[in-house]
Amino acid sequence: MLRKLLVGLWMLLLCAAISVLFWQNEFKYSLPTPVPKNYHDIAMGSKIDLKCCSTDTRPVFIHFFNPDCPCSRFNIPHVSGLIKKYGDQVNFKIVVLNKLKNFTIEEIQEKFDAKIPVYFDEGIAKSCGVFSTPQAVIIDTSGDLYYRGNYNKTRYCTNEDSNYAQMAIDALLKQTKTPSFDALALRAYGCSLPKCTK
Repeated sequence: MLRKLLVGLWMLLLCAAISVLFWQNEFKYSLPTPVPKNYHDIAMGSKIDLKCCSTDTRPVFIHFFNPDCPCSRFNIPHVSGLIKKYGDQVNFKIVVLNKLKNFTIEEIQEKFDAKIPVYFDEGIAKSCGVFSTPQAVIIDTSGDLYYRGNYNKTRYCTNEDSNYAQMAIDALLKQTKTPSFDALALRAYGCSLPKCTK
């Protein structure tokens, strides 16, 4: 009887540990990121005046990234692929949002295998209405916010039918009507600012 009780308690403890690990590493990142208090929404089509990211003749794509955020780490290959595919047509930038550690520009460029500008300025996120990582922002050649949202509905960016950021790039470059995106594209998911934790 005592042995059965101990085995039962051990199984209960094991299930609890697995549940905690699942919550910490997976499930909490599938929930929308809470909107911070005093958040000031920036509407699509708003003029974005960023001195770091002034447009040349190309639209600007800003990738908001935190090396400590699991969601950000998972989508590095996807963002790298976008940079390689559209780098000659789109002005890519990376904004690193992490208050707890220092990273060098070279470390970030190496992660993405791309020599593109890297910034460590939280003000850029605020100007674009970004409060979580990873997030994509596209500013058109007029300096207007064209897209702010997620890369994909899956954490690993593997669903081609929901490559939201890529769809937005394609629509902008082809100068077609802006795609209409659902809440999975536009609601923030991932690690919340300012500390980039969930």
